[in-house]
Amino acid sequence: MLYSKVSSACLYGIDGVMIEVEVDLASGIPQTSVVGLPDSAIREAVERVRSAIKNCGFTFPMQRITINLAPADIRKEGTAFDLAIAIGLLAASGQVQLPGLDRLLIIGELALDGALRPVPGVLAMVDLARRNGFHAVLVPEGNVEEALLLEGMTIYGLQHLKQLLPESGSDPSKQDQASCTGPAALERLICQSSRDASTPVAETANTAEDYCDVLGQHHVKRALTIAAAGMHNLLLIGPPGTGKTMLIRRLPGILPALTPEESLEVTKIYSAAGLLRQHTGGLLTTRPFRSPHHTISAGGLIGGGSIPKPGEVSLAHRGVLFLDELPEFSRTALEVLRQPLEERRVTISRSRAAFTFPAHFLLTISLNPCPCGFFGSEPPQQLCTCSPYRIAQYREKISGPLLDRIDMHVEVPRPPKWQHDPRPLSSNEMRLEVEKAVSIQLERYAGSPYRRNGELSGAALRRTARILPEAEQLLQTSFGALGLSMRAYDRIIKLSRTIADLAASSDIRAEHIAEAIQYRCLDRRSPSAS
Repeated sequence: MLYSKVSSACLYGIDGVMIEVEVDLASGIPQTSVVGLPDSAIREAVERVRSAIKNCGFTFPMQRITINLAPADIRKEGTAFDLAIAIGLLAASGQVQLPGLDRLLIIGELALDGALRPVPGVLAMVDLARRNGFHAVLVPEGNVEEALLLEGMTIYGLQHLKQLLPESGSDPSKQDQASCTGPAALERLICQSSRDASTPVAETANTAEDYCDVLGQHHVKRALTIAAAGMHNLLLIGPPGTGKTMLIRRLPGILPALTPEESLEVTKIYSAAGLLRQHTGGLLTTRPFRSPHHTISAGGLIGGGSIPKPGEVSLAHRGVLFLDELPEFSRTALEVLRQPLEERRVTISRSRAAFTFPAHFLLTISLNPCPCGFFGSEPPQQLCTCSPYRIAQYREKISGPLLDRIDMHVEVPRPPKWQHDPRPLSSNEMRLEVEKAVSIQLERYAGSPYRRNGELSGAALRRTARILPEAEQLLQTSFGALGLSMRAYDRIIKLSRTIADLAASSDIRAEHIAEAIQYRCLDRRSPSAS
């Protein structure tokens, strides 16, 4: 047999793409050609495969070898094809015969000695194989736990290429199923899961960070509860040392756990980014919290690359993206947030294709009111030394359109004096309030594409927001007095809907509108006001 075809896969964005690895052996001067738009890592795979085959006791064919990666019009990158190329060569030269090769997906990177190294994105590739009718997947042992997260597939874990060598006299009863080592037969490489792979395993919650550690600031905790209940973007502004960062970092502790569908979605993103091996215990069930450094580029924030990879907005999908000290970020990086905040996804176009990444996150921001941080302070506190021009220049980093997309602007003042809080509000109490409001929203939006109030817009918002006449009058008066934009007007309505849900009210009342307006402090004063 001088021809073989095996199936492998690669990542395209965060989704897997099926790739057929065709190997042809022909007479002629020995040389190896890889075609089908491979990148440099795939072209270098020839040398890795050659060394691995020789070092494992096989014979590398001394013929004219052509390796085609089909479809040929898709750019391929990465090292996930190493094992498929090696098995294709061994099958074409008659050195290995694997049962059911046409329905077996092969993924893995080879070391020079034949050992298998894990690759990123295995979860998306296994999900692709399952949807395309494949019955089994052969992966490196380091990817077995990740591959077992999906049910309905037979997972073969390969530790070393030598395991494909024919063995004689081995005792199957002595095989170590946990490490997936054993004879060459694929059945001896099967890895069994000790649990139901369809059931996410909850990660241990971080109980060290609790809102009871924050003394006072009850109005900010109330704002955080509203933001968590309706997935409303939040900005905290105040002088240094008032606890802005401390308050936001505890926000994931009051968010509800991911649903099974959301859990699989988030886990696939982390798998594609190569970050899943940092987590243990199954599918991710706690909502992500991402806090990038202010030196991050626009590409790092939304994703990029020749074949784009997910950025911070996608890694924060279904969770929280925290931008600490917002004016320190470049304006270019901040402006790219406008599309994902509106559309809840990111589209990156390249010459051959456009890639779409999910980006439905809760944006949280902290900033000082001015460069020195003490604008608005009164004696005996330190007074601001910044001129109105410097304050305006400092706040210029956050543009009007971006500010309009932030539902809540909340002031975090410095307490007038040290005081003991006899009963600080805990994360558990806040989470119970959030879960009650979330259950109301899930029931209301059942059968629709919406889940939370923060997602509403247009006609859906008008249908859902039943505003009483006195509340409507207050909203109209505030609209003219504060000079609100139509986007800010809608966000006040969405905020009011969440506040009403927290109060278990089916109608939006005047007090709900009034509280929502209080969370728009940057609409109520100018930077030069004192």
